[in-house]
Amino acid sequence: MKIRAGYNIAFQCFQETPMNLLLSVHPSRQQHIIGEHKIRFAPDVPARDFVDMFGNICTRIVAPAGRIDISNDFLIEDSGLPDETAPGARQLPIAELPDGALIYLLGSRYCDTDKLSNLAWSLFGGITSGWERVQAIVDYTHNQIEFGYHYARNDRTAAEGHSERIGVCRDFAHLAVALCRCMNIPARYCTGYLGDIGVPIDPAPMDFSAWFEVYLDGRWYTFDARHNHPRIGRIVMARGRDAADVAISTSFGTAQLLQFEVITHEVTEQPAVEQASALSKVA
Repeated sequence: MKIRAGYNIAFQCFQETPMNLLLSVHPSRQQHIIGEHKIRFAPDVPARDFVDMFGNICTRIVAPAGRIDISNDFLIEDSGLPDETAPGARQLPIAELPDGALIYLLGSRYCDTDKLSNLAWSLFGGITSGWERVQAIVDYTHNQIEFGYHYARNDRTAAEGHSERIGVCRDFAHLAVALCRCMNIPARYCTGYLGDIGVPIDPAPMDFSAWFEVYLDGRWYTFDARHNHPRIGRIVMARGRDAADVAISTSFGTAQLLQFEVITHEVTEQPAVEQASALSKVA
């Protein structure tokens, strides 16, 4: 299937402001892009890309004083398959984990494992390790937190999300990631596009989504504690330890958000007969 995705974002800066943006599709999905994928700026400013320590594409700019608009609109090919499941996937002993996975066992800015370790072992220590244990963590997180856009708070940690029992998709991901790490399961935070494909349309405005991945049986698998069922059409933009590593914009100075619109939906091709009929009506 083909998916249209993109965004229209605007900031107001009160002086020249350096910014770091994570608004590109992740390198692992770049080969699926159809045509052009370009971040556009108005007014036009010099931009330079680099790859960060987690393998994400970052874009550096210096925004001028005043309003700056940042946009993208592209097509990407997708398998159309839901997230892969592997109920038999096993949890590897720490000694067998690759070096690169070890960082995803540690606490981080929003995944305060030290405050959740006792809880995690009391809840999940008796559950079979591997996929079954991860799914139990996802189920628990899904039921523990009530979703609501009005519950958004940009400094809420996993432990706070657990105690407050409210949040947005990033809070679900942070809690599940932290609980997995407490159980010695490497887990990393992901952000990107997730449209309403194969599910009822959500009337709320589209936003970037957050989910997480765990390392089982020698590879990474996708889990989503907010939705808690396999979804179609995820387009990953960035991965990291938590939301602090994958902020879509980091400004080194005041940058007031003026506009935020995210686009992601399946592109359905019109049958040839319908296209011909539409053209004849225009003529």
